[in-house]
Amino acid sequence: MKKVAVIMGSDSDWPVVKGACEQLKAFGIPYEAHILSAHRTPAAAAEFASSARKNGFGVLICAAGMAAHLAGAFAGNSTLPVIGIPMKGGAMDGLDALLATVQMPSGIPVATVAINGAKNAAVLAAQILSVSDDELAAKLDQARADMAAQIAQKEQKLQAELG
Repeated sequence: MKKVAVIMGSDSDWPVVKGACEQLKAFGIPYEAHILSAHRTPAAAAEFASSARKNGFGVLICAAGMAAHLAGAFAGNSTLPVIGIPMKGGAMDGLDALLATVQMPSGIPVATVAINGAKNAAVLAAQILSVSDDELAAKLDQARADMAAQIAQKEQKLQAELG
């Protein structure tokens, strides 16, 4: 199975990004997490992105706030799928990061999840990898079935309370 790279621009992103790592682990997807900055370590970030495919990665997840150029910098240096996690904070409370992450030039896409949407980034990475992995696809199907069962239980509890 291909690995997923989980990249954050700062260690302050870790409390949110950790949720992506936990979700990847739950699906049995190998991953690596790193701190790289599009602005403070641009050469290291570009090198990681450009060599990611040959290093066994299948998807790149990048979390950054404010200027949020990390996902774009990775997408500009790799043809692997890049998923951006805009981080909450800054003067616009994450809206600036969301817009910077989603507004990419034609031909250099970044799939973007919700502000602080680390878990969904991991699920999307799993869905991408499951295109060629039937075992992972079955795990995703089971996760969906489990979610549906949880909602059905909550509905049953609500109806019992309503009488």
